[in-house]
Amino acid sequence: MSDTRPAAAPPAMLDKLCERSNLAAALAHLPRPWVFTNGVFDVLHRGHVVYLAQARALGGSLIVALNTDASTRRLGKGDDRPLNHEMDRAIVMASQEAVSLVTWFAEDNPQALIAEIRPDILVKGGDYNMEVLPETALMHSWGGTALALPFVSGYSTTGLVKRIRAQGNA
Repeated sequence: MSDTRPAAAPPAMLDKLCERSNLAAALAHLPRPWVFTNGVFDVLHRGHVVYLAQARALGGSLIVALNTDASTRRLGKGDDRPLNHEMDRAIVMASQEAVSLVTWFAEDNPQALIAEIRPDILVKGGDYNMEVLPETALMHSWGGTALALPFVSGYSTTGLVKRIRAQGNA
């Protein structure tokens, strides 16, 4: 007896993935205000999920820009980072209810992408000093807002990786 079920459609979350060249068209369909955040998001954990939900609550849509694998390696997080490939990280990020759109940036910082998107609100984790970030001045140049959300202490991918490695060596 053969299985005659139709092939499953791709998950709807994949529609949230957006190549940079298609951003203008994708953004046109997102409700404003647009909230923008960025990062590696290598191993998604509780701190990330709380942060994403808080960021999304600030506006109509949450745009997440991921560092590409090459960009992540230049951040000095370790020779074996990222642990997860950029497309894997993007798909996990797109699965989050709070996230409206996921894109990537290969530069060392997201300034060019922020200038391209021109979000209404830029959000970073509470471990950033917003006053010294060049992204803050960029946001202010068109009347945008830059905010630091409270850091969820006790949750960090780097810390998690260290704990896993220590358990593996025990």
